[in-house]
Amino acid sequence: MSLSDVLSQALHAPSDPPLRPLPSPVADLLRSLDAPPRLAAHLRAVHDVAVQLVAWMDHRHPRIAVDGAAVLFGAATHDIGKTVHPAELSEPGSAHEEAGRELLSAHGFGPELARFAGTHASWTAPGTTLEDLLVSTADKVWKNKRLPELEDLVVARLAQATGGQQWEEYLAFDDLLTRIGDGADGRLAFQASFPVRA
Repeated sequence: MSLSDVLSQALHAPSDPPLRPLPSPVADLLRSLDAPPRLAAHLRAVHDVAVQLVAWMDHRHPRIAVDGAAVLFGAATHDIGKTVHPAELSEPGSAHEEAGRELLSAHGFGPELARFAGTHASWTAPGTTLEDLLVSTADKVWKNKRLPELEDLVVARLAQATGGQQWEEYLAFDDLLTRIGDGADGRLAFQASFPVRA
């Protein structure tokens, strides 16, 4: 099977739990870059979790202005710099972050969208938005990795925006992340079924 066939499978194959497809511009970009199939599978899993986070925000906090489309784009492209640094698909590294931002900018995506490639691992940086925090959360909870310091930042933003109690926001957010985390084994298996290199 050719690389493009395997990449197509990563972008479109059925999975358990079902994963939504990536936005067409992102899928097209991944094809044009001959992206590693495992990267495409990973981006699809994180994007799917981001869809759930944005839907929860729309339902629970309809008055909080969140750029849901930006969150979904950020989740779908946060690791795209790993097309430039494929070793970081299986080894630690952060060179993909700035490379991803530059790659997205070079392909015509504005800084408001390209930024997620660089911010998804630096949620305590000055100027971090709720959108940045949601992309970072999706990038962790897709595999049921829970980071209290990240989740506390989201909860604090929600409580501040609503004037509600932090403990109430925490319980609701924790319940959501627990439900999402229940599908982690399936998402991990889906990602692992695709090679880093074809």
